[in-house]
Amino acid sequence: MTSTRTDRWVRLDGLTNMRDLGGLPTTDGGRTVPGRVLRSDNLQTLTPGDVRVLVEEIGLRQVVDLRTTAEILLEGRGPLRDLPEVDHRHFSLLPERGHHTDVFAVEEEDLPDLPEGWVESLLPRQAPEHALDEPPAVRYYLGYLHDRSEAVVGALRAVAAAERGASVVHCAAGKDRTGVVVALSLAVAGVPHEEIVADYAMTADVIDALVAKLAASPTYAEDMEQRDVASHTPRAETMERVLALLDERFGGPTGWLHENGFGAADQAALRARLRD
Repeated sequence: MTSTRTDRWVRLDGLTNMRDLGGLPTTDGGRTVPGRVLRSDNLQTLTPGDVRVLVEEIGLRQVVDLRTTAEILLEGRGPLRDLPEVDHRHFSLLPERGHHTDVFAVEEEDLPDLPEGWVESLLPRQAPEHALDEPPAVRYYLGYLHDRSEAVVGALRAVAAAERGASVVHCAAGKDRTGVVVALSLAVAGVPHEEIVADYAMTADVIDALVAKLAASPTYAEDMEQRDVASHTPRAETMERVLALLDERFGGPTGWLHENGFGAADQAALRARLRD
């Protein structure tokens, strides 16, 4: 097992796209604190050595999973699920048909009956209908904020409330859904837009390996095969446009959060988690 940390990247055998949100400059001359919040791709493929590094060396104590119920059930229990010291929270950023309990609050066999066609409806293949004049990726990101605002806020509130150790926010690739939640988190911490955009675009550095990893999973293989690598690659202008729209419509990401119930106290707690 090989494990090295280079700058903000966390290099583990079973992961492709994990990095630490610490060390980023803020508008008031400070920096975010390392070892508090990480962002990542799917954690299902962690090796035993990876788990040891995350839990014993980095101090991971919370997983905030942005995948759908279908993705979680299709992928099965990841190795961190068996550790009582690691809390798992689930906030799907895609609309789910029917009513679903937090998948981590109960065992899989205790979930309510899922409606016919649930796999097709819950995997991230839905064409967004919002802001049709925007590029597709921008439409997807605006869709998360429009359709699943309560899940976005819930994920941020969970990170802010963590009392110890490190939290990791992840989806499948750690790129789109994770990118939006992380962008809002960094904005609350006072990280300027250009640094938020640069963090988002870093996934392009590992996109070939990331697409290959997802293509090896039956859950994601079809999506990976239908489009070329370039179409999966995050572009800086995507996040630049999303942030610009939040500025225009809400006075910035923190304005959107205020309007959606994540007020001053919540933002202060999240900022403290990332800064103090």
